[in-house]
Amino acid sequence: MTPKQLGSHLKKQLKKSFLSYTIENDEYVLTVKRTDIYHALHVLRDDPTCLFKQLSDITAVDWPERVSDRFDVVYHLLSMRHNKRIRVKISTDDATPVASVTDLFDAAHWAEREIFDMYGVLFEGNPDLRRILTDYGFEGHPLRKDFPLTGFKEVRYDSEKQAVVYDDVKLQQDYRNFDYESPWEALETVQLPGDEKGMTQKIGTIDYRKKAKETMKKIGSK
Repeated sequence: MTPKQLGSHLKKQLKKSFLSYTIENDEYVLTVKRTDIYHALHVLRDDPTCLFKQLSDITAVDWPERVSDRFDVVYHLLSMRHNKRIRVKISTDDATPVASVTDLFDAAHWAEREIFDMYGVLFEGNPDLRRILTDYGFEGHPLRKDFPLTGFKEVRYDSEKQAVVYDDVKLQQDYRNFDYESPWEALETVQLPGDEKGMTQKIGTIDYRKKAKETMKKIGSK
């Protein structure tokens, strides 16, 4: 079955659950409604034309600039029978639960917990939805784009109390923007992206790039 035929077949099978179907980097990408993710994955797993019986991974992407549904939850499936992969996407927020697919795929248990831990996305029906990578008293969700680089708490061992204690971080770093221009000296024959700063950087009225070349020339003439 060609990619176009598979897309037509999924649109017919999923009906109103179907939102879009594209091919990116030779991989099928299916977008469905959040409320119908369980139904969509059930069809992908059991339909004879699909047979995507292996859940390779579930991950998420944070888009903080979105007004609503800032998170994409992404499911990666593999069909051993047809030797094909597909990526299934839904959009959600941190308040609306997503249906758990642990009944369909055993691998979803830990993957859903990881997304809950890192992004704060809730999965309704997961039998053990708790943190899996961070500590029990951890605040926030580290993979959100607005999470401070230093976090909110620091952990240390208090020798007097003889216990591990949590202190508030006093110097929090907010999310920062970078210009991605290299501060180092740029190439002369070929200018690569990021070399702009190195080509023009001066401090005060002294061109240190030019001065360094003159110094090296004097050393070489001795």
